[in-house]
Amino acid sequence: MRIEEAVRLLAGFMILLSLALAIWVSHWWMLLTLFVALNLIQSSLSKWCPAITVFRKCGLKE
Repeated sequence: MRIEEAVRLLAGFMILLSLALAIWVSHWWMLLTLFVALNLIQSSLSKWCPAITVFRKCGLKE
């Protein structure tokens, strides 16, 4: 798996997780969805995402 696919997989998983937690635990978990969305917007504008640094250290290829 390449870094680009891993970032998309992580974002999708985090959104689904936060929606499930918002339904079954507390509506405050929607803030995690907001954070993921803002991070995706920020990374598209700045071309930098914190997850990319982690995935590079894990050995994923670009």
